[in-house]
Amino acid sequence: MKKGQVLEGIVKDIIFPNKGIVEVEGENDNVVVKNVIPGQKVKFSVNKLRKGKSEGRLLEIIEKSPLEKSSSCPHFSTCGGCNYQTLEYDDQLNVKESQVIKLIDAVCSSYEFDGIKKSPRQFFYRNKMEFSFGDEIKGGPLSLGMHKRGSFHDIVTVSECQIVDEDFRTILINVLNFFSKRSTQFYHKMTHIGYLRHLLVRKGIKSGEVLIDLVTSSQQTLEEQEFVQMLLGLNLQGRIVGILNTINDSLADAVQSDETRLLYGQDFFYEELLGLKFKITPFSFFQTNSLGAEVLYDTVCSYIGDLTPKGMEPDKVVFDLYSGTGTIGQILSKVAKKVIGVEIVEEAVEAAKLNAELNGLHNCEFVAGDVLKKLDEIKEKPDFIVLDPPREGIHPKALAKIIDYGVDRMVYISCKPTSLVRDLEILQRGGYKVERVCCVDMFPGTVHTECVVCIQKKHI
Repeated sequence: MKKGQVLEGIVKDIIFPNKGIVEVEGENDNVVVKNVIPGQKVKFSVNKLRKGKSEGRLLEIIEKSPLEKSSSCPHFSTCGGCNYQTLEYDDQLNVKESQVIKLIDAVCSSYEFDGIKKSPRQFFYRNKMEFSFGDEIKGGPLSLGMHKRGSFHDIVTVSECQIVDEDFRTILINVLNFFSKRSTQFYHKMTHIGYLRHLLVRKGIKSGEVLIDLVTSSQQTLEEQEFVQMLLGLNLQGRIVGILNTINDSLADAVQSDETRLLYGQDFFYEELLGLKFKITPFSFFQTNSLGAEVLYDTVCSYIGDLTPKGMEPDKVVFDLYSGTGTIGQILSKVAKKVIGVEIVEEAVEAAKLNAELNGLHNCEFVAGDVLKKLDEIKEKPDFIVLDPPREGIHPKALAKIIDYGVDRMVYISCKPTSLVRDLEILQRGGYKVERVCCVDMFPGTVHTECVVCIQKKHI
């Protein structure tokens, strides 16, 4: 096998995240090829050769998998957002479940696996989308949507995207038309010249409130009145409560703010989860699948169990580490004496405080800062710990401090199983065992899934 060689093979298996194991006739080594489905016959170009591991870039699907059907999304073949939409939903779940089990089995000798729970909606489930401006081909007309599969530069206009509802699609089409008519230039990642960068749309699935944020560079001025009037004139199922313009002159291709201007209404919207109300700002972390989040948090609560015996006043202190906007902590506050949330993003902490006040909760404290440092400053000791870290998991030094508390049980929530299993190895060496594992499919059509793990301290 040589670098640059074009080969064909059958996808025998998939490991997280969507790395297909391709078997090539006449070759001893299998090749890892992304964006494939078990059973497909694929053509690929070998682009990496390492000892015992080769990687290839997908060129063509020669034969479909027996599992595949037609996708309901017309953008599926070009958009890089979803990979599993040609699979029946149960087959999607089976693929994700098997990937997680293989990862957990590699580090845990025994545990109870509770399966994978479905999202209440397979389509139109997202409450947030970050659309990018660009062109689909170099020098082509303005596009607004998602990155083309396998491309860093090309953007596909996803005007019929199936994971968001009609309001998202209506806003996308009309914003694109607004700037296309004016021949407004998008921000080029290589030259750093241009104006339009991203369109952030957030909508409460239950509240119906819509927040729109146009992210641009400072290289041009926006026709604010015309832009606002165009958006307010749209026929939407929901209600626009805020329109913003965020200025971002950073070189990174990320949605961030140097300055945010309020063009209309307010800079937040409300969403509801499990009977609680949450105020969400443009950059606040909040689960992107509201109905799926209720399934997730119900699962977390079932793993936590009864913190307080019936008939007694709550007497347990719960640490909600990497607490985001405090959703989990506030849900647990009903059965705890006190909840202390720690989150590094200050805006999220301020939102968590406001949300606790909004919901009449007086036993929640939210602290801004790095978990690694803040654990040394908090005087209280936890009786129970909930971990919901970012995708890359927990810093080993922070994990050591968490283990030192010696709590009887913890619940770990993860959106990246590979980071999860790395941390589980450390927790097990620290005297804990994995008791139960459950998956919750928060992202139908995609390769991603959420994991919930109940961890118990070993008693000798």
